[in-house]
Amino acid sequence: MSVVAVASYEFTPRDARERFPAPLLYIGWDRHLAFCAPVCVPLPPDMPFGALATAVLPGIYGWHPDFAQIDWSSVQWLKSGQPWTPDPAKSLADNGLGHKSAIRFRTPGLDGIRGTGI
Repeated sequence: MSVVAVASYEFTPRDARERFPAPLLYIGWDRHLAFCAPVCVPLPPDMPFGALATAVLPGIYGWHPDFAQIDWSSVQWLKSGQPWTPDPAKSLADNGLGHKSAIRFRTPGLDGIRGTGI
C-alpha cells in the first residue's frame, strides 16, 4: 500500500552535526553478538584512523576475550557495507568518514567466545 504525504516535512533534524561535540561515527564488530548493535561515538574528524584500535575501541570492546587477540593488520573493514581499506595514518575525515558514517570490522579467526558468535 502506498502512502502519500499530505504536508511538507520541513524541519531541522535533531541529529544534525552541529548538535554534537564532534561528528558521530557508528562502529560495529561483526560476528560478536554480545554487542547487539553498532556503538555510536563522537570523534574528532582530525583523529588518525589508527587511533581507533589503540585509544577508542579498547574502551568499548576491550572486555571481550577476543579483543586482546585481534591482529589489527588482518582486520577486514567495511564502510557502509562495502569492503574498504582505511589508511591508519590519515584522519577520519581524510578516510572519508563524516557525521553518522557507519563502519564495521571483521576479525578473521575470532568469531566470538569459543566460536559461538557471542
